[in-house]
Amino acid sequence: MMSSASITAGSAPRVAAPAAPPAVDHIEPKKLIAFLAMVLGMFMSILDIQIVSASLSEIQAGLSAGSDEIGWVQTAYLIAEVIMIPLSGTLARIISTRYLFAISAAGFTISSALAATATNIDQMIIYRALQGFIGGGMIPSVFAAAFTIFPPSKRNVVSPIIGLIATLAPTIGPTVGGYLSNAFSWHWLFLVNIPPGIVVAIVTWNFIDFDKPELSLMKKFDWWGLISMGIFLGALEYVLEEGNTNDWFNDSYIVAAAIASGIGAIVFFIRAFTAEFPVVDLRAFTNKNFAFGSMFSFVMGIGLYGLTYIYPLYLARIRGYDSLQIGETMFVSGLAMFFTAPLAGFLSSKLDLRILMIIGFTSFSAGTYIMMHLTVDWDFWELLIPQILRGVGLMLCMVPINNIALGTMPPARMRGASGLFNLTRNLGGAVGLAIINTLLTTRQDQHYFNLRDNIHWGNPAAVDQLNNMAANFNTSGLDGQQAALKQMVNMAEQQAIIMSFSDIFLMLTVLFLAMIFGVLMLSKPKTAGGGGGGH
Repeated sequence: MMSSASITAGSAPRVAAPAAPPAVDHIEPKKLIAFLAMVLGMFMSILDIQIVSASLSEIQAGLSAGSDEIGWVQTAYLIAEVIMIPLSGTLARIISTRYLFAISAAGFTISSALAATATNIDQMIIYRALQGFIGGGMIPSVFAAAFTIFPPSKRNVVSPIIGLIATLAPTIGPTVGGYLSNAFSWHWLFLVNIPPGIVVAIVTWNFIDFDKPELSLMKKFDWWGLISMGIFLGALEYVLEEGNTNDWFNDSYIVAAAIASGIGAIVFFIRAFTAEFPVVDLRAFTNKNFAFGSMFSFVMGIGLYGLTYIYPLYLARIRGYDSLQIGETMFVSGLAMFFTAPLAGFLSSKLDLRILMIIGFTSFSAGTYIMMHLTVDWDFWELLIPQILRGVGLMLCMVPINNIALGTMPPARMRGASGLFNLTRNLGGAVGLAIINTLLTTRQDQHYFNLRDNIHWGNPAAVDQLNNMAANFNTSGLDGQQAALKQMVNMAEQQAIIMSFSDIFLMLTVLFLAMIFGVLMLSKPKTAGGGGGGH
């Protein structure tokens, strides 16, 4: 949120002066300990978005849930989190970052313990929603802290840390989840949060002293704005998550949610610009760099969550991998990010941030371009280079995007802006997954019909293939003709899936190459070590 003195982005220097930390070259140990504890809290919260994704079948079996219900273990978390993330800036102003973060960490730990004790799907959905809502308060606070408590000269150290966590956590989520559910049981997906959660709650309660509560703002709190924002974002997330599964607007619930989201959006935007103390400060978008940074963050969400979804889907459906094998294959991207993070921090203080982003987007699109040539036989080694390019590209993009978006915001507006910035990444992921799922379904059907049209008795190659397969089955004592026809259908279906995957990778390649033109529209920002960036 913001004070009246900081209504326009142009007033940043005047507002920043009294609130900014001294431009010293050392980081106070107390602040560093508090920041690292906050980073751990953010890591847990973002990790839990994806930690269940590779283990849903185990949870489904453990809770005796239906196949149409189990997806809500993921959806409930996402809907609750997407509401809390933009709200967290306002809450941090009212009760202070210390209270917000410590309460969020403690609440996240308790709800994780509850999720581990769930005995039916209804309990699990409620506990996951609590987990997502409370945990969502930790994510933007870390971004805000990084850009307000540390001097600009240290930004090339702290920015890669939060960039690494924001991208690494969802990437390794399926890996961690696969290992835990395979080695122990699905309960450990949630129990694993308890020890670090207790540590984070205690450390942040004792060490955070960045700001003071402004409890008087509670009297001005915009409850209508909060309710309308909850309906707008919650219903939108539901439409995006469940749309493809439920055949989009042929489903009455999707239609009702879309209408509710539209009405909620109208009320929310009216309140955001007319309320004395709006629940979310949208005027952060008047800052050109923040607006562009948020757009890049949205696209990064598509790439980050989209590929974290599509790689395991290929490995499970085509290669027949279990959650542990998927995790081991996917770990390459996480390693690439981990080793690229310090390089990204170093380069962000030496290079024009726009050049760094162009290199990152190029690397990412090169990885997806290679994946356009996917076949049914691709395994760990074929996926190695694309995954490395993806991990390197994500890290080289995230650090400068964080610096460009938040590096120019005055401290008085940082908490609200941080919430909006993180929201764009999550919404990008939700929109991206909805588009990917829809395209996979429609393109797979289209490719299958095209292939089927070419496989007929007038096609000599198809007839020869069928006869050869039938002969092989006959020697095994089976009904060769029937078995061969069935296998031919399976081959066509599998090839249609592969071709639809290639279409998705083509779309992502074009999208990330297009972002290079967006980068060229940015005015030259200063390097991270030089103090953020100009407007």
